[in-house]
Amino acid sequence: MSAPPLKKPVVTEREARQVAEAAREQAWRKPSFAKELFLGRFRLDLIHPHPLPTDEAVRRGEQFLGKLRDFCETKVDGALIEREARIPDEVINGLKELGALGMKIDPKYGGLGLTQVYYNKALALAGSASPAIGVLLSAHQSIGVPQPLKLFGTPEQKEKFLPRCARTDISAFLLTEPDVGSDPARLATSAVPDGDDYVLDGVKLWTTNGVVADLLVVMARVPKSEGHKGGITAFVVETDSPGVIVENRNAFMGLRGIENGVTRFHQVRVPAANRIGPEGAGLKIALTTLNTGRLSLPASCVAAGKWCLKIAREWSAAREQWGKPVAHHEAVGQKISFIAATTFALEAVLDLSSQMADEDRNDIRIEGALAKLFASEMGWRIADELVQIRGGRGFETADSLRARGERAVPAEQVLRDLRINRIFEGSTEIMHLLIAREAVDAHLSVAGDLIDPEKSLSDKAKAGANAGVFYAKWLPKLVAGPGQLPRAYADFHPAGHPDLSGHLRYVERSARKLARSTFYAMSRWQGRMETKQGFLGRIVDIGAELFAMSAAVVRAELLRTTEGHGREAYQLADVFCRQSRIRVEELFGRLWSNTDDLDRKVVKGVLGGAYEWLEQGVVDPSGEGPWIADATPGESKKENVHRRIR
Repeated sequence: MSAPPLKKPVVTEREARQVAEAAREQAWRKPSFAKELFLGRFRLDLIHPHPLPTDEAVRRGEQFLGKLRDFCETKVDGALIEREARIPDEVINGLKELGALGMKIDPKYGGLGLTQVYYNKALALAGSASPAIGVLLSAHQSIGVPQPLKLFGTPEQKEKFLPRCARTDISAFLLTEPDVGSDPARLATSAVPDGDDYVLDGVKLWTTNGVVADLLVVMARVPKSEGHKGGITAFVVETDSPGVIVENRNAFMGLRGIENGVTRFHQVRVPAANRIGPEGAGLKIALTTLNTGRLSLPASCVAAGKWCLKIAREWSAAREQWGKPVAHHEAVGQKISFIAATTFALEAVLDLSSQMADEDRNDIRIEGALAKLFASEMGWRIADELVQIRGGRGFETADSLRARGERAVPAEQVLRDLRINRIFEGSTEIMHLLIAREAVDAHLSVAGDLIDPEKSLSDKAKAGANAGVFYAKWLPKLVAGPGQLPRAYADFHPAGHPDLSGHLRYVERSARKLARSTFYAMSRWQGRMETKQGFLGRIVDIGAELFAMSAAVVRAELLRTTEGHGREAYQLADVFCRQSRIRVEELFGRLWSNTDDLDRKVVKGVLGGAYEWLEQGVVDPSGEGPWIADATPGESKKENVHRRIR
């Protein structure tokens, strides 16, 4: 007998945290540069010498990039995709013929078997031609069917689905629901066991690729019953299954060509053989998939940074103001310097994280998350500065510029397209909390029971003893280190180049200061620290800057010893580190001098209606309707807008 359908879960804050905690990878079986950084230990040996791809990986990667570049230059009209809000079918079919759907899939399943480094280079290249194409390829391979099957699929599942994903079938990842975002404990889509099948019911929102997908990874909750552990579980679902309806193709501020929709499941039968991993492992599968999947977003930011630098250089040299090119005016020059230095750092962070993922000798869950966080924030700033440099032309659309006879530069489009990266695959605010949790993992491992209200006195006493041993060894190491030795890291000051050794000493000192600040905060707030999201966000942002500085310096040294741009790379790394240090010092100051407490009081007043008088004098142009659409399971009453691309 099948279990009854699930009711929409009602969970407390604590229960929601427990679900998220249970899905975390608990152990650290491999070293992590970023984890050590948050603990005050600057492990330069984990990233230097900079890891490199094999000759064979380079050969295959460069060969594919050549084909992809030719395709993008001759077959892709980015302006048309933006204007019509759709990637032409012939373009998607051309990408299939190139093998672009199978870039990360093993050749034995018909894929190209590219490394993460070259996969990201390909995404950056395709995304520069049209960001919508970059998203299509990324959603399919970074988080769609190929990646979770690669990590958790059975041999039979890989044989069945991966050849299709490599050449013909587009896939999508379905987790978000109308009332469920970064809080999966409230997931309402159900998968009820029925014989050798599961029966899916529910609604999924913002299903990127969902409108054109052939295969879906769906997260649904299995009810606990006899013989079934239950819990959030992952399934591969065929979109032509009866009961799968795409109810809407969504439209957005940017990325107008993406095929993002609302998908409803009504009594959809899914074979048990299509379940990925055991019941209850769905959220862990999703989070593990995202560890490397998140690196696709920094790739799009790197591509945007490179393009913004090109346009800033060309425009600022051509546009004259008060007798000289605007680039020579300090106010504009500072923006150009920021764009150049930050683009260098973004590529350094991306390539280092990707190569570490390829080598698989480090745990990169924090590095990947930091790369996503840092790149999405900095990429947005780069695009915003380009719009400012372009002035009124930056605000004007490419079509309008073309219509009046000027170069059709889509600066405002890039700004719109990049904005979603601060929300996609974990918003900046959620990334702060996720990274902070991993960053303080060592502390919680030894002292977590001390601040857990449900632990007994004996458990707390045992935790206190363990914490005493840990901190007795750890705290003294935070007092002094190589960052205080003038000659430390001298290899990063070759003759005739800027001195980067001082920046590494700064990173080492700042890492120890960061760890001391975290320890002090835990001592001060104890169990309430998890509510101090402003403080935790600044801690994470400092760590992101220190990681980016480290990556930039190591990349500059790599380029000095392997390519012809060593001197210029050292200059860019030096400027980036100096700009970054200013941001770090500001963040350190704001750890303890901020308006967090006052902000909470204002928020309470806003929600209580104390400031409604401030809202008077305007007209609200919003339409009528609920804040969150009804997602009650049931048969769809809308036309199916799903379309296959063949």
